[in-house]
This record gives sequence, C-alpha cells and structure tokens, in this order.
Amino acid sequence: MLRQLVCCLALPAMLLCGAQARAEAGVEADEVLLGMVNAQTGLAAGLGQGMRDGAQAYFNRVNAAGGVHGRRLTLVVRDDGYEPSRTARLTEELIDSRSVFALFGYVGTPTSRAAMPVAQAAGVPYLFPLSGAEVLRNPPHHWVFNVRASYFAESELLVKHMTEALQLKRVALLMQDDSFGETVKGGLVAAMAKRGLQVEAEARILRNSLEVGAAVAQLRAVQPEAVFFVGTYRQLARAMSEARAQGIQARFFSVSFVGTERLIAEAGAEADGVYISQVVPSPEDASLRLVRDYQKDMRGTLGYASLEGYIGAAVLVEALRRAGPQVDRGRLVKALQSLDINLGGFPVRFGPNDHQGSDAVYLTRVERGRAVPVAVGR
Repeated sequence: MLRQLVCCLALPAMLLCGAQARAEAGVEADEVLLGMVNAQTGLAAGLGQGMRDGAQAYFNRVNAAGGVHGRRLTLVVRDDGYEPSRTARLTEELIDSRSVFALFGYVGTPTSRAAMPVAQAAGVPYLFPLSGAEVLRNPPHHWVFNVRASYFAESELLVKHMTEALQLKRVALLMQDDSFGETVKGGLVAAMAKRGLQVEAEARILRNSLEVGAAVAQLRAVQPEAVFFVGTYRQLARAMSEARAQGIQARFFSVSFVGTERLIAEAGAEADGVYISQVVPSPEDASLRLVRDYQKDMRGTLGYASLEGYIGAAVLVEALRRAGPQVDRGRLVKALQSLDINLGGFPVRFGPNDHQGSDAVYLTRVERGRAVPVAVGR
C-alpha cells in the first residue's frame, strides 16, 4: 500500500518535471535544438559551411563532456543558398514547427533582414549572424545579439590603412547591389569623408551572379588606385581577373564577408596583395588558447568563418550554462545581457543596452596563399 502511495505521488512530479523540460520550444529533457539557416550551396557556401563546421566542432566538445545541464546541443541546418526569400520561408518553418529554441549563425545582411523580423515577432533569439550590418545593431533589438564587429568598424580600418599607410586616394567601389552593399558603402563613404576624400566611381553586381565584367569596365575610366569590393569570394576572384584583363592595376580591399580561404583557393596567385579586414583572430595564431582549442577540435580545414562559428558556439554555451537548468528564452537573453567573458584571448561583453559583443577588427594581406596579419599603419 505504501509503495502504491509513493508511486502515485511520484508520478505527477515526474510528469511535471518532464513538462517543464519540454515547455520551451526546442528544449527537451536531454537536448536543445538550434536553428541555422544559411548558405550551404551557392556563391556564399564557404561562409555557411564554415559557420556550421566551427559551431559543430565546439558543440561536439561540449556534448562529449555531457552537454549543458545534461542536454546535448543539436544544430538543425537548412540551406537558403544566400537568397533572402528562402531564408524567411525556412525560418518561419523552423519557428512554426516549434522545433528550435533559438536561431544561430545565419550568414549575410539581406538574409538577416529577411529573418530577423520573423524571429522578433515570434520572440525567438537571433544570435551571432555573420554580418556587420547596422540594422542588426542600431538600435539594439531585444532578441538580437552580435559577436562580430560592424562593417563600419571594418571599413574604418581598411580606409585608414589604404589612405594613410599606403597613400592611396583614388578609390572606386565595386559592390553587391543590395542591403549588404549599401551597408558597407555607408561605412566606406563615412571613413573617406572623415579624411576629406570621396569615392571616385561606383559599380554594382547582382547577388549570386558572376557577371562582373561590365561593372569592372565602369571603373576603368577613373583608373582607381584602390578598389573597395563588397561581395563574395568567387565574385572577387572573377573581378580581379577582369580588372587585370582590362588594364586596371588597382589594389583590392574587402571586408571579412568575402570569405578569405575560399578566395585564396578560387583566385590562386591572383589573390596575393588583397587586403581583407577580419573580425576574429587568425585561425593560425596558436599563441591564443582559443585558437589552440579550435585547432584541436576542428576536423576540417581551418578558416576565419569556422573560427567565427566556433566563437559564437562558445558564447552561446556559456550563456546557456548561466541561464540555468530550467532554460527558457527570457533567461537566455538575461544571461547574455550580463555576459562578460574572455574566450582565451578574445573578449566578449554584452550589456542590457549593448548587444554588440566585440569591436575587434584585424587587418590581413594575402601573401603566397596565406592571409598574413598586418600591423595597422604599416
């Protein structure tokens, strides 16, 4: 009789615990599911695959040690091909099916512009996209957090080196004709104006298109000393080839989104001399504990995009730990807003009104098939 009474009392408690563990969408008793919609195919695939592989490497490390509060972390990956309409549709599907707890590691500005309103309307965290767009940062959004520095910060560093150290004044812009291009253009124009300069010529290319010859030809009339490029790695490789064929001897500069390792693989020796701003340390810098851990955990090719995914995963794991065993989206946001950590050489700090984790920007120059760090001002 006593045993039956104990069982009767225990059963409701067990059911309640189970219901609490599953109350939040994407949270099970032994698992947290995270939605990642980005380019797994197409001209930006290297970035999406890198973000996926880096994040998965860190989650594998955590899962092997028992997960977070006993829950393993699982990525639910969907391919948007770097097309905003697909991003929005796939994001809606993940949210409507209640299959994910948060959205993590998206790639791109136009894609983020399509997904972010969906996430905000549903009250779903939108975490650490590979984009430096101002729309993700200003004003701060309750459900949106960024780790990487902004495109404005990247543009400022590139223009500083371009105009002050290299003394290049005649600058042309070759940009993707969408919100990504417009955002970076805004940063470029502001940085040039700060130095009493302006962009001498502008040409546009379509997203996910390799038809760049006509756009390059538009720049030839001003014979630029520098071409500030906004697009993806295959487009830049094609643009540099077209520029040389058309007699343009300008140096090329790009923000981090270009995809450094894929550019080098695509362009070969022609990539030498390209300056690229980065928002995470070099994936070869083993002086940092963060990078040593990353190198140990990664099973594929090392790269800036995968290190960014690894960093984002590390930040998310720490926030989940601090949110406690009965995690929900509100607790996660509170944990993120109070997060102030150093990931083995890469500080990340948020605040209630500051959802920008890092402002660090690094300068690199491609030399003999490697992205070599450049001291700013040299």
